[in-house]
Amino acid sequence: MTVSAVIIGFVAMLAMLLASVPVAVIMVATGVVGGTLLFGWPLVQSMGPVAWSVQNENVLTAIPLFILLGELLLRGGMADRMYTALAVWFVRLPGGLLHTNIGSCALFAATSGSSVATAATIGTVSLPNLDRRGYKPSRSLGSLAAGGTLGILIPPSVNLLVYGSLAETSIGQLFIAGIVPGILLTLSFMIFIAVQSLIEERGSEDAREPLLPLRERLALAKHLIPPMIIFLVVMGSIYAGIATPTESAALAVVVAIGFIFREGRLTWEVVDICFRQSAKTTGMILLIITAAFMLNVTLALGGAAQAMTQWVASFGLSATGLLLILIVFYLFLGMFMDVLSMQVLTIPIALPVVTAAGVDPIWFGIFVVLMCELGMITPPVGMNLYVVQGVRKDGGPFTDVVYGAFPYALIMIAFTILLIFAPEIVLWLPRNMSG
Repeated sequence: MTVSAVIIGFVAMLAMLLASVPVAVIMVATGVVGGTLLFGWPLVQSMGPVAWSVQNENVLTAIPLFILLGELLLRGGMADRMYTALAVWFVRLPGGLLHTNIGSCALFAATSGSSVATAATIGTVSLPNLDRRGYKPSRSLGSLAAGGTLGILIPPSVNLLVYGSLAETSIGQLFIAGIVPGILLTLSFMIFIAVQSLIEERGSEDAREPLLPLRERLALAKHLIPPMIIFLVVMGSIYAGIATPTESAALAVVVAIGFIFREGRLTWEVVDICFRQSAKTTGMILLIITAAFMLNVTLALGGAAQAMTQWVASFGLSATGLLLILIVFYLFLGMFMDVLSMQVLTIPIALPVVTAAGVDPIWFGIFVVLMCELGMITPPVGMNLYVVQGVRKDGGPFTDVVYGAFPYALIMIAFTILLIFAPEIVLWLPRNMSG
């Protein structure tokens, strides 16, 4: 398979995607047509066992469990109590409740693993409070759209699970590698909010907020305990070696059900909607992953990875130069493609190229997720922008969300460049914990 054939195939897939053809259909059609042209019908027949093996992959069973975990926390009312508990501590910082948006998104992300769910849930809870207190819409909406992106970086993350499956790397190490970047990116967002508030002299907007007595703030802090325990159950069981990612997800689901039952919110209606939504989302994700593996059969046997690796090597680029080009490439793709599509269409080709250049596959997993995060807040297809716009009640213009999220996109690009020049930020923790 030549480089020109790979490029033509990728452009054809992108064109079909822009024509609203489903992602799974695009990948299966490309794999079947390409496989037939290269090797004939026997190769296509060999895709059946591949599809069967994907559906029986043990790692992928963690996906429906983590999705169910997020649904339980969403429907169980944990986000409301968590937001209130954080608000009483952050309200006096420059930027006030905007810090609560970021903190709540980070904490909810550490239990739900979904960016869209994080942005929608925290946005629904926070926007009425922000509007009532007179916060500028663009700042409120931008912080929610950006904070929601933390859902696919801070573990447990469904997107890291997808990357680990496609790249055949350790899910546990990917989860651990996402902790430090997730915390640092959260702090970067909060520092920006504080600096922006001080520069614009809008710190007075939250000075009107009464500071509750310490005893009351500590009493409300108990609502932060359940999400922290769930996070520790997931990461602690994986790190201690007592559970696989799938088993840790099952443990977290059981713990979440216990907390919801204790709050008296575990009803048949909640259970029904949680399982239905989890089944719909899981079906969509696993269908796309299966289609991606079927396409990979054609790419692997056709030598697409080797052809692309040799082609890129002919330019004499360093690993740093290659990654900087990939930032521009993913930034462009993010304007037209959703997160999952970007992952399954680019990882099979990009991963062999960057690993041949000496890039660690664990580090590249965090890089890809960061690029997917960036795509979620870049128009015209930034999913979080539309989610946050959808939960606002004032009917304001969509440009509010775009302008508000733009500074956070720049922060994410700068943060990614920092990781390129300081890869130990990502790799230090998984290397030491595995050692």
